[in-house]
Amino acid sequence: MSNSESNIEIIDRNYKIIKHRMIVQMNDAIRRGKNLINKELDTGIFNFITKPFINAFYRYWSNKELKEGTLKQIEITLNSAKLLILNGNTPEYFNKIIEESFPIYLSGDQTDLQCKKNHKNYSKLREINKKAYIAQVKGAVEMLKITGNVQNYDDLVRFAFKDRETAYKSLSEQLEFTDQCIKIVEGDSSILTVPTAKGLILKVLRKGFEQTKLNLNRDLDETFK
Repeated sequence: MSNSESNIEIIDRNYKIIKHRMIVQMNDAIRRGKNLINKELDTGIFNFITKPFINAFYRYWSNKELKEGTLKQIEITLNSAKLLILNGNTPEYFNKIIEESFPIYLSGDQTDLQCKKNHKNYSKLREINKKAYIAQVKGAVEMLKITGNVQNYDDLVRFAFKDRETAYKSLSEQLEFTDQCIKIVEGDSSILTVPTAKGLILKVLRKGFEQTKLNLNRDLDETFK
């Protein structure tokens, strides 16, 4: 077996491990979102006419669009990282890959899809999403390259980062971008195109984000115990 064939096998091994972990996290996030929405609907001021409509709208959104869009984002991020490893991660090629793949990534972003493209704050939101995507691709490149004896995602994290603090600093960078995006929407919810219950969306986004931060800390505690 040639070195190139061996490298591709290692990349593909890591690719499958990361993709599986991301899909698990996606499904967990969808379940948390449903629970948060149901809780807000149960405690909020929604009458018997509007409540079924809101619940049906977000059930469809989370089940179909969110899952399809997130899968698209996972695959384009990992595919871009794989191309960079195999074809040479020069600054010029990196920029080329980002410019070509970012529109595909953005088309799977549910927050972006629910925002008005002509809104005064949209360009800021788009720029933050692009920075987030770049950070994800860079992180994926590093994890796809891991050559050690890896059996699962925790192994990849331990090989990629020397300790818990380093891992948290790197992995939480994505959360910072997410926080910035949520703050833009919180600052002016008129950017949203959804027909009703914008306050509900903002509550769910914020609570979901805070839970994701807690989960990251919990997962890293488990990984580096």
